[in-house]
Amino acid sequence: MLYSLLKPILFAVDAELAHEVSLEMLNQFHCLVPKTRVDNPVRVMGLDFPNPVGLAAGLDKNADYLAGLSKLGFGSIEVGTVTPKPQLGNPKPRLFRLPRHRSIINRMGFNNKGVEYLLTQLPTQPRPYVLGINIGKNLTTPVAQATSDYQICFKAVYSQADYISINVSSPNTPGLRQLQSEDALNELLKGISETRKRLEDQHQYRRPVALKLSPDLDDKAIPVIADILQAHDIDALIATNTTLDREPVRDHPMANQAGGLSGDAVRDRSRHILASFHAVLQGAIPIISVGGIASAEEAQLRLDMGASLVQIYSSLIFRGPALVEEIARAIKP
Repeated sequence: MLYSLLKPILFAVDAELAHEVSLEMLNQFHCLVPKTRVDNPVRVMGLDFPNPVGLAAGLDKNADYLAGLSKLGFGSIEVGTVTPKPQLGNPKPRLFRLPRHRSIINRMGFNNKGVEYLLTQLPTQPRPYVLGINIGKNLTTPVAQATSDYQICFKAVYSQADYISINVSSPNTPGLRQLQSEDALNELLKGISETRKRLEDQHQYRRPVALKLSPDLDDKAIPVIADILQAHDIDALIATNTTLDREPVRDHPMANQAGGLSGDAVRDRSRHILASFHAVLQGAIPIISVGGIASAEEAQLRLDMGASLVQIYSSLIFRGPALVEEIARAIKP
């Protein structure tokens, strides 16, 4: 109800400013927000999720807003993408709403305060949600040396994350999607697996690892990537990130803005990638479906198509925070 009153005001100002203001308001007044908890439990990656609805990475890049977000009823919250060093990201404006299409274009560019800052923001008390930390590489790090950046972040967050998500699919860091190619992905996941083994021996516990992929993958790449995931004992696949395809919004005046397209416009591509990986993996690795999920019906469809969990982000902007509880209560894992 409150969001429906605030939405016209938020949509009347710059999208990134509205994003920051709404999150700051949620955090500042989180004590006044009734705590929502939806028990619809599911076990995935060896972790117990209170319910299957998660917040996708990108909304809370630095874990600054966990106090407020934790009140909304998410079964999991994924923060980041975080990089070893702080970076400003791309020049503004870099976030664009397409309300008629219930979609968003962003070219944020992994703007974040760095992994060490993120760690200072994590709550020390027990969390009522599963925490994922999404990691990436700095813009200034050559793609050929990307594994080192991922390993730095992986080591830093290992003891604090419930699971760690490897982002190789953002379209806004030049060259990043090259890491989805067979040789590059093998090298990266080999480095991650070796680092995890050392940390597992050191800490005597094992953190699950998820890989986040693009909706723009060629169909021929899907069985290749599926084999690589299994070869390196990756625990989950997150499908998908944002798309570069503009066909769904070709009639919009902002369609030519550079960046990744999310929301309703990526729904069909995300469904396709989910179905394709499910057909190949046959349950060997759980899939977390994200992209264009704006209703309980769509979330249930993704679960019926083979997903174990779902994540939302853009639909929160258009539908408001009550969507979390609406989906979490309605779906059947």
